[in-house]
Order: sequence, then structure tokens, then C-alpha cells
Amino acid sequence: MPELQGHLSLRAALDARGRSVLAAQSFRAPYHLSKPYWDADAQTLLAQVVNPTAGILEGDRLESTIAVDPDAALLVTTPSASRVFRMKSGAAESRQQFSVAANGWLEVMPEPLVPHRGCSYRQATRIEVAPGGALFFADLLMAGRIAHGEAWEWRRLCLETEVRLGSELILRERFDPAGAELRALAELSGSGPSACFANVVLIATPGENDAPWLEAVAKLHGDGLWLGLSTLRRGGWSIKLVGVDSMRLRDGLRALRRLASARFPKLAYNPRKL
Repeated sequence: MPELQGHLSLRAALDARGRSVLAAQSFRAPYHLSKPYWDADAQTLLAQVVNPTAGILEGDRLESTIAVDPDAALLVTTPSASRVFRMKSGAAESRQQFSVAANGWLEVMPEPLVPHRGCSYRQATRIEVAPGGALFFADLLMAGRIAHGEAWEWRRLCLETEVRLGSELILRERFDPAGAELRALAELSGSGPSACFANVVLIATPGENDAPWLEAVAKLHGDGLWLGLSTLRRGGWSIKLVGVDSMRLRDGLRALRRLASARFPKLAYNPRKL
């Protein structure tokens, strides 16, 4: 199968009626965009990005750019997990850029990444939020094809995240462990070979009423869900979740969004509505 040079570009803006619409869009395989859905209650546009191919293969290079203009609101999701298949000697790479203007809202809530045995994959995420803008970004990772008894067996997996608020760097992370290291940590923590991970970044202007929802989120820790919450040096929070399995992780994410929606109402929007 030939290598794919995938491209996705979306820009959300307000139309004359005050609704968020895709003012600009372009894409090529393996990206495909389903018909966007406007939710009047949430005042948010839902866009579902589909990969009609089997998944990510050796040599694939994926580029995505998603921008939200002032006062617009966009939720981007996917209908299924992104599978990274076995690679003989090469690698695949994805670069994604998200930007949010003042008073804009962007939520990126895809299904999990599933690395297969012997794959090599790098994902670099760059996020830029203007002061007054807000973003909820969730990056989900499964240990592998659990039903096949295959976990932590990728050749290389590198996930990089950089977040800027205005021109200021407020978060930079690099996740680049060997599968054996994570297997050992999973055994040590008791999470086991079915453990699934989520890295959540919530960027918003802190308010005086943040304490109640933050305290409620912190109490989600336990009963098969490990959760850590950190306040960024300015402009938001970093939240890490480890579920004993995919269902526990999904339950934890749903609970996190529900609790945070008391402060950020657009998180009450169901990302699986389509």
C-alpha cells in the first residue's frame, strides 16, 4: 500500500446568524470529514473526522490544522480508534496544530490511539490559545490490542505536546517510553496489562468559582481510576488519567467532563451525539 500524505484543515467562525460554521475546510486521505452538526442548546458545532482506511501505516505523514475564530465554538471527535499498524523498519508521523482566538472554544475529543506490535509512531501536538480563549484537549492511549494478548509491544511511541497561552509557553511534555517500562509501571501500580491512559489539557481563564469542580474532579481518583490534577503556571490545568481498562477510562472521562461542565457549560455537549 502506498504511503499517505494526509492533510486536514478546518476553521470555525460565526456566520451572519451567530452560529458557528466551518468557514474553511480542506482534507485528503486518510482524512475524511462527515457532515458537521450544529447543536443549538450547546451553541457548538460538532465535526467528526473519519479515517476510511484501515489505519496508520509505515511511511504515513499526517498534518492537521484546526482553528477557531473569536466567539465560535467547535467540538472535533472521531467515530473509532486510530490504529497504528506493525512496521517493518520505517515509521509514521502525525503533526497537529490547534489554535483558539479570544472568546473562542475548541474541544478535541478523539477515540483512543491503539499502537500494534512493532509499530513506530510520533505525534507532535502544538496548541495556541489567545488570552480569553478556551480549549479542552484529550489524548487517549490504549496499551495495544488487548483482546489479542498484545500490550506494550510497540517499537517506538513518542507523543509530544506543547501549549502556548498568547506567546507564553505554559506546558511542554514528551511521552517516549519503551513498552517494557510501561508494563513494569502498570504491574507496580496494579493497573495491569489492560490499562488505558488519557492526557487532558484544559485551558481557560481561572475564576473564583473553580474550587468546587476541581475538588470534585480530584475525588474521582480511586476504584480502578488513577487521576492526577495540576494547575499550570497560568491559564489552565493538566489532568492525567489511568484506567484499569478502557471502560473505566471512558467512565472517568465522562465524569470529568460532567463535573467540569458546571464551570464550562460546553462540556455538557455529548461528543458521541452523531
